[in-house]
Amino acid sequence: MEKLKGKKPSIRFPEFKDDWQHTKLSELLSEAKKRNEDLKYGKDEVLSVSGELGIVNQIEHLGRSYAGASVHNYHVVETGDIVYTKSPLKANPFGIIKLNKGKAGIVSTLYAVYKVNNKTCYGPWLDYYFSLDANTNRYLRPLVKKGAKNDMKINNAYVLHDRIFAPSIPEQKRIASFFTVVDKKIAELKQKKALLEQYKKGVMQKLLSQELRFKDDNGKEFPKWQKKRLGEIGECFIGLTYSPNDVVESGGTLVLRSSNIQNGTLAFEDNVYVDTTISEKNFVKENDILICARNGSRSLIGKCALIRKEHEGFAFGAFMSIFRSNQNHFIYQLFQTDLFFKQVNEHLGATINQVTTKSLNSFSFLFPCEKEQNKITDFLSRIDRKIEHSQQLISRNEEYKKGLLQNMCI
Repeated sequence: MEKLKGKKPSIRFPEFKDDWQHTKLSELLSEAKKRNEDLKYGKDEVLSVSGELGIVNQIEHLGRSYAGASVHNYHVVETGDIVYTKSPLKANPFGIIKLNKGKAGIVSTLYAVYKVNNKTCYGPWLDYYFSLDANTNRYLRPLVKKGAKNDMKINNAYVLHDRIFAPSIPEQKRIASFFTVVDKKIAELKQKKALLEQYKKGVMQKLLSQELRFKDDNGKEFPKWQKKRLGEIGECFIGLTYSPNDVVESGGTLVLRSSNIQNGTLAFEDNVYVDTTISEKNFVKENDILICARNGSRSLIGKCALIRKEHEGFAFGAFMSIFRSNQNHFIYQLFQTDLFFKQVNEHLGATINQVTTKSLNSFSFLFPCEKEQNKITDFLSRIDRKIEHSQQLISRNEEYKKGLLQNMCI
């Protein structure tokens, strides 16, 4: 790419006036060629690169090491190094670029590692610059050639071949310092949400084991809980079957799928609309429980969301199920517990990751009387609203951060 004239971001700190310079990445970074030949780092120090979490210990992140028989040829990654991941992600089809903020370690030869030139670049600023998908994709797209297996055809040195607009070191540090404060606030909100979720899980366990019991309005004990199957209480429905020819870009009926269930509620970022005749039983109603009944990933089977009034009129897909009863507020809380997922795992197909409506109807739980159910669900719903509010604050701050990044990192 030829060198362009300097540019200025639309939002910047007032003490900085100079144009940002169109700088070759090779002026900011240099290839790090150190290998783990002395075996200083073992398989427990292999690092993974995550789009969301950055550079993390592979075992801590994935639960195990995926290193080969020997790690002597792995790249050494020091704290403060930049790593380019030569593997596609949905939002980053040409890979991602991240700063190692944690401990030193090693990565496989599928990664490229770079040293930061401290005279021209402040590593945390470059990390924030490439945290924007648009910046990463725009930079890598002209450089990367993809092979037949969607693998990246680019050598480590050539990654540094192109240019980005970069400010002076003082402005880089000022920007990075500002976004570090924003990140700290987001981390605090996530911690608050995690503590609320942990508290709810502990309380639910005590409530559903009857270690904790509510009393009626007169201070008397509620009746003994009774064991019932879901099929005795309500009905389970299979979702809509449709073909690719039924899918339309707009103007059809929105079909809820597993991707629409996020954190126990519905999200609408990956929607599918169909134009076909839909049976009444394939529409969701208020207080229905939408359940992922079939999926390529076993871990997603059983995740669910409670349908709200504003969601009525949506259909649901063939890999989903709906459970409908007049006790769904309590049952939805049951569906968040190990008691539910234990039964899901016991009924999964041997070859297909699926739990059938017949199996769902056979699931059994201890049920309190309706009045005690109401007290339990009212209590847990108050915690749910706090958790949801925390998630809204997290999303709001992440959008705020993204918007600022887009205007401060050209």
